[in-house]
Amino acid sequence: MAVQTGLGEPRGPWFISPHLHPDGTGRREVPDSGGGGGWRRTLLTGLTLVAVSTASGGLAGGWVAGQGGEPKAATAAPVPAELVTAAGRTVPGVVSVLVDGGSGSGFALDDQQHVITNDHIIARARARSVTVETPGGRRLPAEVVGREPGSDIAVLRVPPSAALTPLPLAKPGSTKVGEPVLAVGSPLGLPGTVTAGIISALDRQVRLGNNRHSAVQTDASINPGNSGGPLVNARGEVVGVNTAIATIDGNGSIGIGFAIPIEQVQQVADTIIGKGG
Repeated sequence: MAVQTGLGEPRGPWFISPHLHPDGTGRREVPDSGGGGGWRRTLLTGLTLVAVSTASGGLAGGWVAGQGGEPKAATAAPVPAELVTAAGRTVPGVVSVLVDGGSGSGFALDDQQHVITNDHIIARARARSVTVETPGGRRLPAEVVGREPGSDIAVLRVPPSAALTPLPLAKPGSTKVGEPVLAVGSPLGLPGTVTAGIISALDRQVRLGNNRHSAVQTDASINPGNSGGPLVNARGEVVGVNTAIATIDGNGSIGIGFAIPIEQVQQVADTIIGKGG
């Protein structure tokens, strides 16, 4: 079971895939220890899907031994220039969302300073008290315009002085499996963190609470604090809102993360803004 860290709310094993058992476990085949060539089924214990946040860690540098015994510096794969550009365009529009006992991420939707985030972050706020920390480190009060728990989307509004840069949204149907993406947010309270991955799958059916969702799957790691932040493509367009990961025994990302598709996010946000201003 996931451990509560206080940064982006893990919601435990009840966020599970329909392909897993109700207790969140999966199955795998393992050889029978009897040596008779038979197979038995065993539970892969502790596999759960938890709603937290995304950020993928990578290893860079390091040393490897050459054939001659002399150490060599391990060379990292070159970073595509378009991802560097996309990161530079995205970070100014991403904020930390601070509530009682926890935090998450969010991003600017429009020039009216509406901010998209996850509802499971806002649900923790007492008396709807929410603070947003801008990329420049300023903390500003945020108004909760509206929430949609069923889709795990909430819309905030910050003062015009926040001067957040709205992020462009990807066109419906334009996201492709295998394309590179960036997860941007505040994992473990580290604002402006940018991590990379790819789109692993589209229309992945997962269950969030009592609702089933069609999600974007990515191998960008999701860590507490990234919830509500954007998943953007190499053009800097938001393709989804980072929401959850699969994890084993609550030990962090195993490279299976999920984001709410931007088409759904935009539809919900438009409805909320239309009702609440």
